[in-house]
Amino acid sequence: MMKPVNTDAYSMILEAIDIGQYRPGDRLVESELADRFGMSRTPIREALQRLETQSLLARDGRSLIVASLDHNQMAELYVVRGELEGLAANLAARHATAEEVRVLREMVQADNKLLNDPAAMARANRRFHKQIHLASHNRYLVQQLDLVHRSMALMATTTLAAEGRAEIAQQEHDAIVRAIEAGDGAAAGAALREHISVAFMTRLKLDAARREEEG
Repeated sequence: MMKPVNTDAYSMILEAIDIGQYRPGDRLVESELADRFGMSRTPIREALQRLETQSLLARDGRSLIVASLDHNQMAELYVVRGELEGLAANLAARHATAEEVRVLREMVQADNKLLNDPAAMARANRRFHKQIHLASHNRYLVQQLDLVHRSMALMATTTLAAEGRAEIAQQEHDAIVRAIEAGDGAAAGAALREHISVAFMTRLKLDAARREEEG
């Protein structure tokens, strides 16, 4: 039985999807999840209903499976993510405390040691972006970005696994933090939007390669 960090069924299932323990197309069964997380089926059922309402799970006959994103949904998600993340960086440059800025700088430095571990880099990347969201000091923006990042969990692979992407992403993170350190909101927003744009292009290339292999 998996020992969870969280005790909330919704958060635990969402985290399992986010870190790839359950991937798009995987079937989620109440009884199996209850055993896995060591809780009764009632909170599991409620969590599954909530995730289905949020379109993170889909129906396959009578079963619930982890949803997947088609090309258009993915493109739409990246557009929204780029704009919201850019706004968060812009606000962070103007409103972040000195301590929050130092934490961002330390994150970039620490993450340079993870370049050969895509899974660890993906987790570190999520922490980095979340820190920028919080540094924006805008609770409504943070809420919207949480929704976007939940949907990002439906992408089965991380772009950081692509050859050379982790190193480039770290350079992009450094540029974002430098703009925030300088208090330049416009530059920080532009740097983060460019970061998301490059990630999207990498995603498109990965998907094209996968289709070629399958075809």
